[in-house]
Amino acid sequence: MTLDQTPMPAHAAEDVAMFARPEVRHEGALKVTGAARYTGDHHPAGMLYAACLGSPVAHARITSIDTSAAEELPGVVAVLTGHDVGHVLFGRHLRDMPVLARDRVLFIGQRVAAVAAETREAAEEAVRLIEVDYDDLPAVFDPREALTDGAAVLHPDAASYGTIKGARTPVGHPNVQGELVHGCSEAELEEAFAAADLVVEHTFRTPRQHQGFIEPHGAIVWFEGEICHVVSTNKAPFGLRQQLAAATGHPEDRIVVHNRFIGGDFGGKGFSVDEFVCFYLARKTGRPVRSVMSYVEELSATAPRHAAELVLRTGVRRDGTFVAHSADVVFDGGAFAGAKANADLILHGGFDTMSAYDVPAMRHRVRTIYTNALPGGHMRAPGEVQAVFAGESHVDLIAGELGLDPVDLRRRNLPPRCPLAAEVLDRAAAVLPRPAGRGRGTGLALYRRQGGTGKGGVVVRALGPDRFEVVTGSADQGSGTVTMIARVAAAALGVAEDRIEVVQRSTADALYDAGAGASRVTRVLGDATNVAATELRGRLATATEFPVEVACVVEAPRGEDNPAFGACAVEVTVDELTGEIRVERAVLVADSGTVINPIAHRGQLEGGFAFGLGAALMEELLVEEGQVLAGSLGDYKLPTAPDMPPLEIVTIASGQGLGPFGAKPVGEFGNLGVPPAIANAVERAIGVRLMVLPLTAEAVWTALHGSPSEH
Repeated sequence: MTLDQTPMPAHAAEDVAMFARPEVRHEGALKVTGAARYTGDHHPAGMLYAACLGSPVAHARITSIDTSAAEELPGVVAVLTGHDVGHVLFGRHLRDMPVLARDRVLFIGQRVAAVAAETREAAEEAVRLIEVDYDDLPAVFDPREALTDGAAVLHPDAASYGTIKGARTPVGHPNVQGELVHGCSEAELEEAFAAADLVVEHTFRTPRQHQGFIEPHGAIVWFEGEICHVVSTNKAPFGLRQQLAAATGHPEDRIVVHNRFIGGDFGGKGFSVDEFVCFYLARKTGRPVRSVMSYVEELSATAPRHAAELVLRTGVRRDGTFVAHSADVVFDGGAFAGAKANADLILHGGFDTMSAYDVPAMRHRVRTIYTNALPGGHMRAPGEVQAVFAGESHVDLIAGELGLDPVDLRRRNLPPRCPLAAEVLDRAAAVLPRPAGRGRGTGLALYRRQGGTGKGGVVVRALGPDRFEVVTGSADQGSGTVTMIARVAAAALGVAEDRIEVVQRSTADALYDAGAGASRVTRVLGDATNVAATELRGRLATATEFPVEVACVVEAPRGEDNPAFGACAVEVTVDELTGEIRVERAVLVADSGTVINPIAHRGQLEGGFAFGLGAALMEELLVEEGQVLAGSLGDYKLPTAPDMPPLEIVTIASGQGLGPFGAKPVGEFGNLGVPPAIANAVERAIGVRLMVLPLTAEAVWTALHGSPSEH
């Protein structure tokens, strides 16, 4: 039986009381004992090791490739170039990225050749022996420059690119990956601006960031007859299966993606490149082929958070009422758009510059642009981190122009039908009163977030009177999906949690799931589990034999109106001699709905705050002329435990969410408000407004004292 968003009956209070008890992770023992097997732990018989040669130049024609020395190296079984693979393009939606470059390279690190060998050492040595001649072409690294007349067109054949499903959204310039305008008309916007007492405009910039997961990307591919098997770090197995089929032409029903442990994600593991290279190497050699990225490859050739420039313009009355807002948001999409999952090929979070407020006239223009840099991808709250930093900094600046308290200005513009927004704002503001004294200040940011969309299903099966199994095709990238499913099933069935076993199956043996990401898993799979388990409970009341099972598929449509509001408030000190910013204490307020996994819930919020702290103060994937400067996470600089301030978590458990038992999304919630809250606090501490992330000591010092060259 398949159900779709069936209305849920009320559950007994004792059934849901279990959610208040701290959970024990169902896979925890495997992980802490080292028994959990990740992609890199698998060694199928006869396995070969893959290595790839990346381009050393940002934009060039490939004039020749000589692989003869590599082919003669002992231990080398196969060498492939773009001419061997052919014109094979892949991507999550737009198929614009070649498995191996054939005629041109578009960014430093793009793969031009691949080797399979008996040992990893032999594969890496063979790669070094491949000789490639390049003829340099003009490169473009600035997105706005890429839109000017005379800029190099990076994808002259873009009109021929296929998509995974449907047609590509038309664009107005050949260097535009995707563009979407949302909101009122230009005429309506200008009329609203004309009615404003004050119009304020600011420009903000944010950098690339790497997701910082510990496990690098990797894959193992092998064939059993016509069946292609894949073990992967990809968190969306069904999506990967679809992408492999679309790119290679291998029938989708003859590709099996196996669900394994994933060592961290934070948005970055929905996009894969290794699987496609391994597919062709495995098909040529007839043996399993494994590829695991080095951190040089991770940082220079995968899909980090997009760098962005955001120009915000807001009209406001003297009493602080917002009347109009426009945003021109430009994301540096890098050389390819293949890492983006939606048909618009933009980051929809770019629309959230003022989404927490009631503004009568709003218009956003969001674009992603091709440049000769590594491709941009998804990272925890894609687009929203950039938009909320800009928007909440902008709101504080407007308050300064009007001479109003920033909290009061926010309160005056909250949406009237969202009373939780006011509670979240007030709870955050009450914790950190404004301190006195130069060099010390507090700042606050308010935001709202919609839950993720997508489709997913589970099968709930009775194995006996008090034993149950839930089968899912979802990957658990570390967020606690398996435990969440088990707890929801237990509550819906009215049994102890240890009576539930959650089984993760391959794409051949489980119902479709859109994958982990966009804070959709609890909303979709949790709801599917709740519906199926409740139906099963009713059936068991009259059943005379076992097994009995119920399948349920749920789809959360785009545009669901059930936002969660959050706020972050911080107190900082700023050393005016060195420019150092220190966060002394912080509070995070979350409208979380019903909390299902209490420990994981707090971990998501604390981890999210750490994410935001890194974005605010230190994280930047520096790129010069297309070259990534970091060779390891040690060079990149992630926040660690000593960087964390005392943090208070305030949860407003309203139970009003669309997830099971009223749950709301929290996975991409804790990081959004941290950068603007810190920027706002810095201005109150020393009178310096920083509008570019990260907020470095050098930027503070320069703002206070001028450029070092002037001294």
